[in-house]
Amino acid sequence: MQDMNLTFPEGFLWGGATAANQIEGAYNEDGKGLSTADMVCYQSKEERGDRPVTYEVTGAQIEEILNKKNSGVFPKRFGIDFYHRYKEDIALFAEMGFKVFRLSIAWSRIFPNGDEKEPNEAGLAFYDKVFNELEKYNILPLVTLSHYEMPLNLSLKYGGWENRKVIDMFVHYAETVFKRYKDKVKYWITFNEINAALTSPYTGAGILADRVDNVQQSSFQALHHQFVASALTVKSIRKIIPDAKIGCMLSAVTIYPETCNPKDSLDSLKKEQKSNHFYTDVQVRGYYPNYMKRFFLENNIEIKKEPKDDSILKEYTMDFISLSYYMSLVTSTKNDAKKVSGNLFGGVKNPYLEQSEWGWQIDPIALRIILNRLYDRYQVPLFIVENGLGAYDKIEEDGSIHDPYRIDYLRKHIEQMKEAIKDGVELIGYTSWGPIDLISASTSEMSKRYGFIYVDQDNYGNGSLERYRKESFHWYKKVIESNGEDLT
Repeated sequence: MQDMNLTFPEGFLWGGATAANQIEGAYNEDGKGLSTADMVCYQSKEERGDRPVTYEVTGAQIEEILNKKNSGVFPKRFGIDFYHRYKEDIALFAEMGFKVFRLSIAWSRIFPNGDEKEPNEAGLAFYDKVFNELEKYNILPLVTLSHYEMPLNLSLKYGGWENRKVIDMFVHYAETVFKRYKDKVKYWITFNEINAALTSPYTGAGILADRVDNVQQSSFQALHHQFVASALTVKSIRKIIPDAKIGCMLSAVTIYPETCNPKDSLDSLKKEQKSNHFYTDVQVRGYYPNYMKRFFLENNIEIKKEPKDDSILKEYTMDFISLSYYMSLVTSTKNDAKKVSGNLFGGVKNPYLEQSEWGWQIDPIALRIILNRLYDRYQVPLFIVENGLGAYDKIEEDGSIHDPYRIDYLRKHIEQMKEAIKDGVELIGYTSWGPIDLISASTSEMSKRYGFIYVDQDNYGNGSLERYRKESFHWYKKVIESNGEDLT
């Protein structure tokens, strides 16, 4: 019989995850071009009122920003100044004992407009310095090629990922960084949360809703181009860095039916197919699933393909699946079901779960469920590359920061990871989001803090930028030292 005392394997990759547009700052230094993320404006709760949070941006809004008719604050331009403080931050990660650090490369640092032939040497040199610093502490870099940003020019001039020409530009960018960092980076991810192309077309695919006729049609076409670009990137890396591992990345969500009504169960199945499995079916199995072909037919969606696209998708599949996990979702076919506003994917309130301060339903057991479902379906290694709790943190008079709520959240999720490993899931690593306070992806605020490290900065960029260790810093260090055994 299988040993049921399985725990985290030797060499398990513990660490933390970030994104360039949320930490780097220096948005206009050393030749960097504007990115789509640089156009996302912060709105306070007072300014937003009852309107839901959105980080979608239209072409009209971009024109106002570029013509200086918008005097708003753009936090993803200043980040937390990692660009100048990376040595200090990496030293803190090393103090916690990180085995791996997930970061992204800002495409617009390497190709400021996205369509150049020659790269920006200053941008390449910056990441050389970051990777050298990580190597100094024996921290492996896990690099995302596209994390919720692309050169703004590709959105304005080409229409984002809906334009097939962007495939070649992305592959050229990927091959450029593969060749430059082939001896420094062995773990890669193509697109962060690739399902965002449908849920947030501007953020995930550079689509400007006011410049297309049918956003859903444009989003699916853009997604197809990302699938092809991702597969061609796999083809390239196997030639340039044969010993590298490259994966896809999914914003994973477990979806429960509200009742045992068969209609609710069917609705749950359809939503999970469209929210989760579609993307990994294409990128890991290598073909479009039949359930999506029916969806396209019933919704008048036509995917324009080139003759070799299907064979490219089939031949160049992913080595592993990486995923973010924050919450579960309940779906109901009843029109009067009580909704939850905070969840990324909407859904019905689950009476058995607590919520974060931002209304995200906290469900550690669902992490075990989704890990089992993904592994049973694909039988490839899994890597949790985002999981964490956004919360308000307070500095005490003595400089300490107590965040037991964060420790409790992470402890319960790590316990369920261990249970999934006992279930037989091949889990290779865990990078919490984000190990240092950073700009929120959804709200562009600083007060929604995730880190083990506190950064003295407010929503408007004011503050000393000093770094402070939170209580969770010391707790996570102990977790890593014990390879997940000491969670007290």
